[in-house]
Amino acid sequence: MTATPAWPPQSTPRLFVKEPLALGPRQIDGPAAHYLCGVMRMKPGDPVKLFDDVTGEWLAIATDVARRHLTLDVRALLRPREPVPDLWLCAAPLKKGRIDWLAEKACELGVDRLVPVITNRTVVDRPKLDRLRAHVIEAAEQCARTALPILADPIKLPALLREWPAERALFFADETGGAPAFEAMRAHPGPAAILIGPEGGFDPTERNSIRALPQAVGIGLGPRILRADTAAAAAVSVWMAAAGDWR
Repeated sequence: MTATPAWPPQSTPRLFVKEPLALGPRQIDGPAAHYLCGVMRMKPGDPVKLFDDVTGEWLAIATDVARRHLTLDVRALLRPREPVPDLWLCAAPLKKGRIDWLAEKACELGVDRLVPVITNRTVVDRPKLDRLRAHVIEAAEQCARTALPILADPIKLPALLREWPAERALFFADETGGAPAFEAMRAHPGPAAILIGPEGGFDPTERNSIRALPQAVGIGLGPRILRADTAAAAAVSVWMAAAGDWR
């Protein structure tokens, strides 16, 4: 006997909307409408998945499709907003392209908060947060996240350390040597953050300041030298394996 196809199909487009969702009609216009109408070529009766970073993911059906707007009928809550592992990624902003990639991977890997940290060797001291948020949203749409990482305002390293929460461990990638990342993260469960320096690394004064923080734990990321964006993705992956939602 032929199996009943899954509904909605796995190929159903997903779209983030800013306003909280509820049952009933929802008007979509602007770039989102262009994507659904012009790119995905939606027609009346087609499904779309919506998420709002508040209530979760919903199933909606296109009822009125025009060139510049469409009306969706929100019909069912598919799943509530996901629980998010309590992990921050604090990273020095990188050059355009690299920082975009880092933001995407932070979202895909499940980071709760992304904090741009300005250090003495930071190349870009004013990251474009609007562009980073767009990359985060696109990543969430593609990887089925129902929660968006919080994108914090840039902060200078001394201020970050001065205001650091007492209950949150700070794992920092120490290029001069540190404990194996997996072992260190398993030994310090609970709220955590990962601190990644710029392309040139932390200078000696900064490294001493970080080490002076009681919550700081220096970690090593293997025998090879990693670029800053690669180090960020690797460290987050190790934490997720040790203490996050990969278990």
